Amino acid sequence: MSAEFLISPPLAALKGVRHGFFTRRGGVSGGLYASLNVGRGSRDDPVAVAENRRRAAEAFDAPPEALLTGYQIHSAVVLTVDRPWTEAPEGDGVVTARPGIVCGALAADCAPVLLADPEARVVAAVHAGWRGAIGGVVESAVTAMAALGADPRRTVAVVGPCIGPDSYEVGLDFLARFEADAPEAARFFRPGVTADKRLFDLPGFVLDRLARSGVTNAEWIGRDTLTEEAEFFSNRRAVHRGEADYGRLLSAIALV
Repeated sequence: MSAEFLISPPLAALKGVRHGFFTRRGGVSGGLYASLNVGRGSRDDPVAVAENRRRAAEAFDAPPEALLTGYQIHSAVVLTVDRPWTEAPEGDGVVTARPGIVCGALAADCAPVLLADPEARVVAAVHAGWRGAIGGVVESAVTAMAALGADPRRTVAVVGPCIGPDSYEVGLDFLARFEADAPEAARFFRPGVTADKRLFDLPGFVLDRLARSGVTNAEWIGRDTLTEEAEFFSNRRAVHRGEADYGRLLSAIALV
């Protein structure tokens, strides 16, 4: 069985670029992790995770060691790479201009972002949870791509499956953090079911950060990880159910 993934038409139209927003289907993990869990930080069987990552790399005709995902810490740190590493450094984005390197981002409600400048031949994968997004991980990725010759005006970006704007309920303390650090983000909040709750549009906020960085050719794939259980892992769904852990989804991009 092959790892299953979604394709975004704007990225698929680019020559010399291959990408995939992987679902939870097509792997070997069981239980809470069924079935394509690629997260080494989960409590899943490491042998199963390694096989799942091998299957994901295979979709790019790449060996498993070429699939690079950072040790994600909800930061603005972006890693520029030109060869596989043996141990993942801390960072929430991977950028390369080297064909054969598969840049990956893990998520389970946070927003994965894939970016490509096909003319400069530079690609990136970014993990943008709310902390990383407000902290500047998107801007860091665009800057790292530009250092390799990319132009934000040519860059195509797609936000992958993440918790959707109708699902991300937050408290007033969350809203206050944004009012203090990113007051321009007020339009991405709307009333929740009670007076002390708000609904936050994470993909909309990430798209706004991309636009402010000069990447206006961008869109959200429109898939909600919380509500689409058959397709996606979700941290929030696991927490609501009191489950001990959850799987991680992969979004990946490479030059060919």
